[in-house]
Amino acid sequence: MQPAVAEASARVVEKLENNGRGLNLTKEVRDGILCHTSGKPAKTPEGRIVRLADRIAYINHDIDDAIRGGVMTESEIPQGITSVLGNRRSVRIDTLVHSVIRTSDGNTIAMAGDVKEAFDRLYHFMFEYVYLNPYAKREEKKVPFLIRTLYEYLKMPGHLPEDMRRIAGEEGIDRAVTDYIAGMTDRYAVELFQEISVPRSWNH
Repeated sequence: MQPAVAEASARVVEKLENNGRGLNLTKEVRDGILCHTSGKPAKTPEGRIVRLADRIAYINHDIDDAIRGGVMTESEIPQGITSVLGNRRSVRIDTLVHSVIRTSDGNTIAMAGDVKEAFDRLYHFMFEYVYLNPYAKREEKKVPFLIRTLYEYLKMPGHLPEDMRRIAGEEGIDRAVTDYIAGMTDRYAVELFQEISVPRSWNH
């Protein structure tokens, strides 16, 4: 999680949740949020476990998405990786999770050496063949236009939901729109963009 994303996540639980009152979080939980996926490790083993568990979940979801999108096939993952982690999603997750359970000790959260090496190689493979894939990069170029369109639309009177209007009254419309867009899933952002940008057919 990049610093700006981590700060946005912390803002959600500290400012936006519970009708603007935020959640009563311990400093350890807040630290885990701020250190979620990048930068310094979380101070608690719980925070470090969540960080590693999400890495495991994210990369396997990304593999599934890439296969569904026709960017890659399961068989293209190098044999040197699949021989350690397995050649199916369920097997990979099982291997990774059990390695963390067996290898971690007290405050040390870790994977076995061969599993960690294969996991790191899987990340490098995904960056080279998926995240930097020309098709994916071509689609990525559309994102700024989508966000700008949503931003300008949501700044118009009456387009924000009620809870975001409260934020607008307290901190300004730009802050409220930013918070609202930051909290959208990819699917919802695309659906809203289509709703406000693509004309609907008329039934005669």
